[in-house]
Amino acid sequence: MTSTAKPRARRRALTGGLAALGISSVMITTLAAPPASAATWPTPNGSQGTSSTISVSGTKDYGMKKFYGTGDLAGDGQEEGQDPIFKLAAGATLKNVIIGAPGADGIHCEGNCTLQNVWWEDVGEDAATFRGGSTYNVIGGGAKKAADKVFQHNGPGTVNISNFAVSEFKTLYRSCGDCSTQYTRKVNLSNIEVTGTGSTARLVGINVNRGDVATLRGITILNDSSRKVVPCQKYNNTTAVGTGPDSTNCLYSTSDITYR
Repeated sequence: MTSTAKPRARRRALTGGLAALGISSVMITTLAAPPASAATWPTPNGSQGTSSTISVSGTKDYGMKKFYGTGDLAGDGQEEGQDPIFKLAAGATLKNVIIGAPGADGIHCEGNCTLQNVWWEDVGEDAATFRGGSTYNVIGGGAKKAADKVFQHNGPGTVNISNFAVSEFKTLYRSCGDCSTQYTRKVNLSNIEVTGTGSTARLVGINVNRGDVATLRGITILNDSSRKVVPCQKYNNTTAVGTGPDSTNCLYSTSDITYR
């Protein structure tokens, strides 16, 4: 009889060791997978305009259909307070969807949520906003043309972003700096393809005065010979106070960032 005890023990030890470094189970399962790529941007399987927010509970798979805003959802600027194209109830999963332009305020997660293979062709106010809950997973997909933020983290907990492609953006992830209720937040990035534009951009913006933690693994940055993409921007709420890796808030090393 062949025993599997030792391999299982090794897997448990590896998982525990990675977890101790701040790498979530979602990151552990995706570290070996290739990132999404701008070269694999999907073709929509039909499209639909919507003038009112679509509510999602449970799991909804749209089979790569594209949705865009009309009427009251026809905004594509940075005005605060816009309604989203999709609003996800706590525990909901949204899969295989493209959000076109106008994109309004993208997606609101009211609690724990999973966004799987979701693509934003032209980010409006934000691509997605995470509000209530404790764990939010973005698995696959991509976003481009974000005049400001891609992912806005207003609630508590941890955002896991894996196998994601981003280009033409200012900030991929931002922990809210001026929300009326503040929290200590975490973000984990793994297998991210970033395309620079020659302008300053940030992968994550975190509030070090509130104990936020960002973990970056497997980051590939294209078209950035002048190093304009900042992996980890530190803030005291809304005031920038530094960049770069450390042992407390910005957890990554130079080997986690590949420039091509």
